[in-house]
Amino acid sequence: MTNDLLTMEGMPEINFDPKQMIVPGIIGLVICIISLIALAKVFKKAGRPGWAVIVPIYNLYVLFDIAWGKGIMFLLMLIPVVDIVILIMLYVKLAKAFGKSGGFAVGLIFLNLIFTCILGFGSAQYIGPDGAAA
Repeated sequence: MTNDLLTMEGMPEINFDPKQMIVPGIIGLVICIISLIALAKVFKKAGRPGWAVIVPIYNLYVLFDIAWGKGIMFLLMLIPVVDIVILIMLYVKLAKAFGKSGGFAVGLIFLNLIFTCILGFGSAQYIGPDGAAA
């Protein structure tokens, strides 16, 4: 007696070709590079080193330092559920630090890549944490 749950009878055949992942892989790589360059430009506008973008924990420290004025606040990201609220607050404070409105902060939250590119490649100037003069 065979167990029908363990057999592959009636299941569609799966044909996976690794070549199908070339185009999506290249698109993902391009998006990643654009994101890194845009964030590096944001860091440079704020007077921080652009290379900090590629250092995993340090980039969060620098981003929190730009937006909050206290880089150590990134440790709050280690608390489950609280990290979501902190991330939203980070983007609101980042928008204020570049003299942008709450609407821009909503854009940073939901369309992060696009609005980070606007901050990095656009004419936005860093004015300091919470929009105070640096």
